[in-house]
Amino acid sequence: MKTSTDAIGARDAADPPVPLRLSIIIPVRNEAHALAIQESTLLALRNRGHEVIVVDGGSLDRSVEIARRFATHVLVTPPGRARQMNAGADVASGAILLFLHADVLLPSGDFTDWLPSPESGGAPIWGCFPVRLDSPKRLYRLIAAGINVRAHATGVVSGDQALWVRRDCFERMGGFAEILLMEDIELSKRLRKQGPPVSCRSPVTVSARRWKQGHPIRLVIRMWILRIAYACGVPPQYLVGFYDRSYPRDWS
Repeated sequence: MKTSTDAIGARDAADPPVPLRLSIIIPVRNEAHALAIQESTLLALRNRGHEVIVVDGGSLDRSVEIARRFATHVLVTPPGRARQMNAGADVASGAILLFLHADVLLPSGDFTDWLPSPESGGAPIWGCFPVRLDSPKRLYRLIAAGINVRAHATGVVSGDQALWVRRDCFERMGGFAEILLMEDIELSKRLRKQGPPVSCRSPVTVSARRWKQGHPIRLVIRMWILRIAYACGVPPQYLVGFYDRSYPRDWS
């Protein structure tokens, strides 16, 4: 394995920085529609030399078929977002791992344009993107602003913010805890002990589909109840039904 110095951008005095190779890891389950929307953006990143890894958790739709059109690797594992993301990280070769939800679109351009340069004050360890929801309504702009403010104030990143982390750091910390829910929160709390998250400049675009399935304020309240309950020590397996009754619970 490369040392972090080699992976993050060793250079000699005459040469430009070595580009950061990115591994984008996408856990999916029945996300054929979202993956079709992702295809052009992710194929462009793959053509720039980055790695796209889709980890399917037992889809019954065309998710795997569509992923094979643009992904570097397509894996199939038992369901469970943390387990799927860890499986993707195991085969990743990039210096930076970026964990992307299927319904979150990355900014256009190359990742090395979005990531702060190592020359600007040391190689970043981990970070995220600001979010915007794909709806022009003021309520959704307020929800996105709330997510961004909360992440900045607490140093805790949600999965919708496309959490990214140096691969050497992720491996040293043992990856995601394989819990049913809150794996992004749990990892953020460990990572922030290494330093605060670095926020990239360009936002990711998050589908508002979850908020549109019910009243958006009710969803925001439910998510805050889940966070508070988890912070108070309620195990994730007792929270998952309140989060989403359809969420996979088979961890055998």
